[in-house]
Amino acid sequence: MKLRRKLFSTKDPYDLSKDELFIGACKENWSYLVSHCEDYKKISDGLGVKSVDDIKSPENLPIIPTMFLKQHDMRSGAYIASATSSGTSGNFSTIRFDLGGLWADLKMALNMSTYHKILSPRPCRYIVMGYKMHRGNKTAIAKTAFLTTLLAPAISRKYILKFKDGEYKPDFDGVMEAVQKYAKGKIPVRFMGFPAYTFFLLQMLDEKGINVTLPKHSKILLGGGWKQFYKEAVDKQTFYKLAKKVLGIDEENITEYYGAVEHQILYTHCKNHNFHVPVFSKIVIRDPDTLEPTGKDQIGLMNLITPLLTATPVLSIMTDDLGVLHDGSKCGCGIEAPYFEIIGRVAPSEIKTCAAGAADILNGAGK
Repeated sequence: MKLRRKLFSTKDPYDLSKDELFIGACKENWSYLVSHCEDYKKISDGLGVKSVDDIKSPENLPIIPTMFLKQHDMRSGAYIASATSSGTSGNFSTIRFDLGGLWADLKMALNMSTYHKILSPRPCRYIVMGYKMHRGNKTAIAKTAFLTTLLAPAISRKYILKFKDGEYKPDFDGVMEAVQKYAKGKIPVRFMGFPAYTFFLLQMLDEKGINVTLPKHSKILLGGGWKQFYKEAVDKQTFYKLAKKVLGIDEENITEYYGAVEHQILYTHCKNHNFHVPVFSKIVIRDPDTLEPTGKDQIGLMNLITPLLTATPVLSIMTDDLGVLHDGSKCGCGIEAPYFEIIGRVAPSEIKTCAAGAADILNGAGK
């Protein structure tokens, strides 16, 4: 995977000159997948991508819906690690990492974290608004949350979700106690995890009249989305305002991540809180009915593309997220790469045609 190594070694994560290298790495990845995974070859043939010459651009790559991956365990080579999606819909994807892909992923994460000034040698205390890992939890979100606590030396880790009596239970009282204790010290505090639990914590503290000022350099890092609490989701400004009031953390010290277990690219908010697309990936917005690309500034399903992994065929996946892609110059932060915003999600039943089509091809329709 020579081109993958070169792509993921890019210094500037938003270098717009890397399009040719990106498509080359995608062709390299596709060639490997079709020769190492018969199921992927069936899908690729069935979608009319039968040779590398059929791949004129990332849009031409065969798409696999995430819902399909939750129903079919696809493998395409040797692996050294694996992770699963959260399985909130009842099913979950299993994604496997080859050694080269894991190394590329690490370089990408360090690169992005350095660029966005998240990587720091300054020790801090972590309050993880997510799962405390245990042997039975193989979800990517739990592993990612722990790995994020390595971006600055961890003096301590306090978790909101603890495994007890066969299930995870939130410990809001313990976290509120920790917040008040840490506010009296001088060591920065980093919150990391689900925005829903973080917002619920802010509400509880505010209702109890507990408004503190955490030490300088404290941050809030959000990832994982609102999940089953989507009805309780609030707009960014409401969140930022409450974080400032309750914890004394300014908007500039709040960063959000976007990602999926099936697409291990780290999308990080810029200073204007927009997700720009790094050189390691491409995003195509597709019409939910025709799956044709919609172009900029139009709502559609998000097709995420990256040549990161070879152990699982996730070169081009279709999510159930609805999004919009904008020209980077509209952001004003200085990053020229396109950026996207998440509008919402479609119900699984609304994208069943796409998944069913992949299943038909896999069952032999594409022979």
